[in-house]
Amino acid sequence: MTKTFTCIYHFLVLSWYIFLNYYIAQDETDEVKSKIFANGGKWKYMTLLNMLKNRTAGFGIYQPGSCRQLLQTIFYGVACLDDVLKRIIGRKDMTFLTAFRDLLFTTLAFPMSTFVFLAFWILFLYNRDLVYPKALDTVFPVWLNHAMHTSILPITLTEVILRPYSYPSKKTGLTLLAAGSIAYVSRILWIYFETGTWVYPLLAKLSPVGLAAFFSLSYIFVASIYLLGEKLNHWKWGDMVQPRKKRK
Repeated sequence: MTKTFTCIYHFLVLSWYIFLNYYIAQDETDEVKSKIFANGGKWKYMTLLNMLKNRTAGFGIYQPGSCRQLLQTIFYGVACLDDVLKRIIGRKDMTFLTAFRDLLFTTLAFPMSTFVFLAFWILFLYNRDLVYPKALDTVFPVWLNHAMHTSILPITLTEVILRPYSYPSKKTGLTLLAAGSIAYVSRILWIYFETGTWVYPLLAKLSPVGLAAFFSLSYIFVASIYLLGEKLNHWKWGDMVQPRKKRK
């Protein structure tokens, strides 16, 4: 792909995510929707970070959230800035900025987006009440659900095809991924202890041992996606981009 096309693509995707964040933010000004985003705001979700529970009009309503939306916005903002500065300055690499872009995509953006897509739709098809009750269809437009949980996969895979990414050592990559996962799980637990409600309806059905198993298996799943992303990057680009540090 040409550098110009890549730059335009990143700008369009960034604009799309900015629009989504703005649209979701407007929901918080709506009296009904604001109740859904209570107790931690939209950022308690893994999709906005990514999910939530509250009571609205007598329904147990769970709204897929936006942490992932924020993460994607940050990533494409960095990617856009990297593209523009390279064209202005005329350098192949912006060193720190390019390294940060690569680290952000490889350890967080790709694995988290793919995980959200797979986990959400597997649970939705099995029993949608575990993640997105039918009552939400009357509150949030269908296109918003697909914008948060469907389009993320093709957008992320397109990024893999557009340009090669330099992966860190497996130890570094999996450690950073674990740190991000622990931070998010800590946020989920904090919200539960503060409000008495779980951000994912599924979690309310699990025992303490079940919760530990669920979080552990989720990390194994997302770590597998991280390793898959590394394989896809190598399959598409070969040794075009060498790791910044010697692999262990």
